Amino acid sequence: MIDLKPLADAPRMLAEASLGPVQTDRFQPTGFPDLGAATYTLSDGTEMLLVESAQSMANRTETACWDDRRNRLIEVLDGLPYVHVDIYSGDRAAATTASVLEAHRLNSPYVLDGEVNGKGFKELFLTRAAYQSGQPVDRAKFLAAVFAYDPSSLLHGTFMSFVEDGRMRLARAMSSFIEARGVRVAQSGGVKNDRVNPSGEASKGFGNVPFARMEFTAVSITAFMNLDLRQIRSYALPDEATVLLELLALYKFRKVLAHGLRLRTACDFDVREVKITTPPDSASCCSRCAMLTPSPWISSSSTMTSPRLIPMRNTIRRSDGKAALRPASAR
Repeated sequence: MIDLKPLADAPRMLAEASLGPVQTDRFQPTGFPDLGAATYTLSDGTEMLLVESAQSMANRTETACWDDRRNRLIEVLDGLPYVHVDIYSGDRAAATTASVLEAHRLNSPYVLDGEVNGKGFKELFLTRAAYQSGQPVDRAKFLAAVFAYDPSSLLHGTFMSFVEDGRMRLARAMSSFIEARGVRVAQSGGVKNDRVNPSGEASKGFGNVPFARMEFTAVSITAFMNLDLRQIRSYALPDEATVLLELLALYKFRKVLAHGLRLRTACDFDVREVKITTPPDSASCCSRCAMLTPSPWISSSSTMTSPRLIPMRNTIRRSDGKAALRPASAR
């Protein structure tokens, strides 16, 4: 068993992972439209770089726990509730998605537009959350509804902006990001060659087109994780549910470090060291969670299984602009 007593009275848990490029010293950070690389300078003149944003890391911790071959959560998380979506074209299943893969999770239109036994998912959610228009949101029932359909949303945050007046929202309890310190630009470039018509019109995809490429080097690269334990306890869920959320957060962070750090073609990291900074006596919790996440830098002496829950997966059937929801167990 994992001893979570060191976290019992702590307001938060902070962790850091020292990273390094798998090959050479160069790496490509995330970029933003009309901004490019997110560089900034500290008051002491240190050049900094945001390598991966909090919103991107939230999505990566979700996908690191997804098994593409099974088209469901990885085996150790079997039974964890989420909403599975089958998108139909006529009577043919054309595509699938899931609340844990959607950018806005339960607020995804693919989820909200679904129906089960003639009732829309939005209606089901509002009923479970005991939502009343013009009345204060019943926080306890709202949180219980989110936990029932997708507990991960209680970690990564949710904003039900497409539901009624958008008052049902929740900040992230688990945040993570990657930043680099002491960065320098590594400029390079290349040419898209057209071996048929090198002088063709570039705007139509023809011709030789030179391009610039900006990568970076850094003195250090660090992945940070902040788990707001006080927020999780404020949910006032049953003790078993609180323990599940804490363990799930620890597991997700270790899982993305072990198997989710190939961020882009030219941005592939491995982990050099992981440490817990707050509270100082909680390192054993994170190291025990590592047993769930085998990797070259984590030694595993035993195996563990996740808590088993009653599956709440649902399937959305979308056809001619409509959507239908049916229990996944019927598949």
